Amino acid sequence: MTPRGRRRAGMVRPYTPTGGRAAPTRRTLDLATLLIADPEKPLRGLDSHSHRLMQHCLPGVLSLAEVSTDLQLPAAVTKVLVSSLVDSGHLISRNPVPAAQQHDMHLLERILDALHKKL
Repeated sequence: MTPRGRRRAGMVRPYTPTGGRAAPTRRTLDLATLLIADPEKPLRGLDSHSHRLMQHCLPGVLSLAEVSTDLQLPAAVTKVLVSSLVDSGHLISRNPVPAAQQHDMHLLERILDALHKKL
């Protein structure tokens, strides 16, 4: 532990950006979750960390991992911030399709071959 008064410059405790919240309100967020910012939502009233996160997401779609890395925040902190922004409607989150729900390419090719034979 660093003695008081001797912290590294730029060091921020993880609970500071989250306002003391330790857990996200949404348990469905993972590093592959895609984040889409709502450009119509006003950014005023957001704390500085949430405001910065929103500005970073506004150009397009980013994964939670990309946002965490680009903003140099721990993934757990980013999840808390993102879950609050999803709750407020500033962000839309899209989880990746689980492997069990993806289509079997071999099966699809067999169906396509059978359809071609019928024509």
